[in-house]
Amino acid sequence: MVATGKQWLFAGITLVLGLYEISEAKKNYTLRPRVVLPENYVKEVRPPSKKGNPVVVKFSIFVVDINSINVEDMDFRVDMFMHQTWKESRLKLPDDIFEEGDDYVTLPPEFFENLWQPDPYFLNSKVAEIATLTHKFSSVTLYKNKTVRYAARMHAIMACQMEFQLYPMDIQICPIFIESFSYNTQKVRLKWADAGVTLNPELKLLQYNLGQPLELDETNGYMPEKHGNYSRLTVYFKFERQIGHHLIQTFAPSSLVVMLSWFSFWLGLDAIPGRVTLLVTCMLTLVTMFTGLRADIPPVAYVKALDLWMAGCMLFVFAAFVEFVVVKVLDVQYQYQINRVPKVPMRINAMEKGQCPTITTWEGVNIRSRKSTPTATTPGQVNTHTLKASLQGNGGTKANRRQSILSVAWTDVDTGVEKIMWREIDKVSRIVFPGLFLVFVILYWPALLLKSSAI
Repeated sequence: MVATGKQWLFAGITLVLGLYEISEAKKNYTLRPRVVLPENYVKEVRPPSKKGNPVVVKFSIFVVDINSINVEDMDFRVDMFMHQTWKESRLKLPDDIFEEGDDYVTLPPEFFENLWQPDPYFLNSKVAEIATLTHKFSSVTLYKNKTVRYAARMHAIMACQMEFQLYPMDIQICPIFIESFSYNTQKVRLKWADAGVTLNPELKLLQYNLGQPLELDETNGYMPEKHGNYSRLTVYFKFERQIGHHLIQTFAPSSLVVMLSWFSFWLGLDAIPGRVTLLVTCMLTLVTMFTGLRADIPPVAYVKALDLWMAGCMLFVFAAFVEFVVVKVLDVQYQYQINRVPKVPMRINAMEKGQCPTITTWEGVNIRSRKSTPTATTPGQVNTHTLKASLQGNGGTKANRRQSILSVAWTDVDTGVEKIMWREIDKVSRIVFPGLFLVFVILYWPALLLKSSAI
């Protein structure tokens, strides 16, 4: 019985010691924040300030990467380190929590839950969250001067109202708005820290150049849904689209297609199938190219700079097609007049042989032969006299015929060479079309560059 009593006593002592260690462990874990926080600390109450001034929260952002600039959804994704700093005068910071030579101590993110927290949010964000792997990438740093610094690695998708009037030389101004959700300007004021917003020096974008320096702004905006003025921070990202891709994929090929259509001016009308095929192929190529380019951007209701360029190129090809129709019509008229001219001598010969009827039609003009008067002349003399009179009265008809032929062909006074209208139009088009296209290019590009530089 004695041995059994000792055993029970030893077991009881062991149990008590174990319970004490467990309670001490729990006490250390639960009371760890109380090492730096007073007993009456209330995390829902903002830190006290002098004369009721707002608590100043300073922000700084380090942009790690910007990717997925989506013109269809009009947003962009940004990965960044965000830092918030403010004064917490209620902290108790004993010296033994700092390592030797350091004026700060870094605590795990769980400690942040026990502190008063400003509640900033991204006003124009679609998605914003702290990056995680095995745990959230965030930390809290306490300084001896009672400054709290919260850091977190975040990624967010920001909405951006994009404009495409100058596409593909457009410049998109995309802001990030940071605002306090619950505290108005009388309670919390947001400010940019000295570091502001910095960019990763290795940051590169595929189709854009990121304009620098970034524009930072601090404003107070009235929020009608929250019935008050709230402090707001803004950083503007300036995305300038690189034109090199579109020069190679759009402007150079479309210009070559327009120039290719000019080769039709050197093809005679004896190559009608080749001329028509060339112009139709050029037009279809531009239409196909234009349709493919429109798939890269959202269907907007206004006219873009690229629309003007493609419309101008299509207009020049269409004008070359119209020129072909005009010269073909003129050629048909010319051939018609040429085929009618040889019939005139044949009818004159028929009249001289006395084979003409009483009323003869010659080039649309009636030649009426008069009956011979009872004179001493023979019937042959009468016919000769009648023919001369008819030819004399037909002088105006010959002039009209020459005028009709001169409308599609004429003879050069100096060289005596026949000039044909449709051939002359082709010759003039070889100079006029390239000249007008050069004027179009000269007017298009300076105007586009000036508008882009004005943004």
